[in-house]
Amino acid sequence: MSSHSSRPAPRSGPGQRVLVVGAGIAGLAVARVLADRGAVVEVVERTPEPDPGGAGIFLTGNAVRALRALGLEGDAMGRAVPIGAQRVTDGAGRALYQVATDELWHGIAPTLATSRATLRTAMLEQVDDVPIRWATQPVAVETRPGAGVEVALDDDTTGRYDLVVGADGVHSTVRRMLFGDVGVRDTGIHAWRLLAPRGELGPVWSARLGRGSTFLEVPVSEDEAYCYVDVAAEHAGDGLAGVGGRFQGAVPQLGTGRLVHSGRLSEVVLPRWSVGNVVLVGDAAHATRPNMAQGAAMALEDAVVLADVLGTAPSVPDALRTWELRRRPRVERVQRQSAARDRTRTMSPAVRDLMLRAVGRRMFRANYRGLHEEP
Repeated sequence: MSSHSSRPAPRSGPGQRVLVVGAGIAGLAVARVLADRGAVVEVVERTPEPDPGGAGIFLTGNAVRALRALGLEGDAMGRAVPIGAQRVTDGAGRALYQVATDELWHGIAPTLATSRATLRTAMLEQVDDVPIRWATQPVAVETRPGAGVEVALDDDTTGRYDLVVGADGVHSTVRRMLFGDVGVRDTGIHAWRLLAPRGELGPVWSARLGRGSTFLEVPVSEDEAYCYVDVAAEHAGDGLAGVGGRFQGAVPQLGTGRLVHSGRLSEVVLPRWSVGNVVLVGDAAHATRPNMAQGAAMALEDAVVLADVLGTAPSVPDALRTWELRRRPRVERVQRQSAARDRTRTMSPAVRDLMLRAVGRRMFRANYRGLHEEP
């Protein structure tokens, strides 16, 4: 990337120069939709090459609706497993409640599950006209009122942009440059993510609630299932074998699955998501607990709304302020609901299971009701 000479004041809409930092789901979604709207987009990504790994991803109806708005639904659906129901059981596998996904998301979009690698590959194929520079990240981001953003990269090049989008995850470099080391909160939960043989598992998302632990499995292909298990961080030292003892009966996937990731879960809470012509999106701005499967959904919606406001606002800062006003109430509601769900599932099993048998289905549907409307 070569240095750019002085230029007119930054503008919103077609022709703007955009740097997207991060080539994950959030960054690729932003790159695709802004390039489609006529922006000149570049992407930088700190990893040296596309990550072939990752576990599974569950795409709720609002996430698939956002993929559709981004022009990516066909690619995602062609490689994903349609999920017909979400089932919650107690530690012994006895039913607590079940929700049909076609009823939950009626008139919006189907519910899908796939591997993160598969989704990332589909998204990369859709941005093949956008240059991505691997093993590259910013070392300085300087906002200049009326003159855009000056960015220095770690390959000793600089560039000036109308808009910089920080889509670089929970441990965002762009966020640290804007706000310092703030915003990341430890949830007190340790999680393991695995891929295991699908076996006889049907097209169902299934969560089994043990003593202070949850085991979840969902098919992501014809022969593979994504498995997730968590526990309070202070008990993580017991390992997967110890966690398995928190369920009434064996959980064989914990021994046969291929471990993809293990670590403490964080969320990100910030009082603002932009400064001048620089904005944070996805997990960099508002990472949330995973129990509502809304991390990818919120990132995809961020991209849809960002493109909308950039096409109508008189300037980039005006657009970013409008974007945050639209996105913040929805995102914060998801974060509150996700925290409440974690409190419920870690209650005493006897009390929790009795309550969920009585009102679990109603509570579950209420969690997602606010997400039926367009973002």
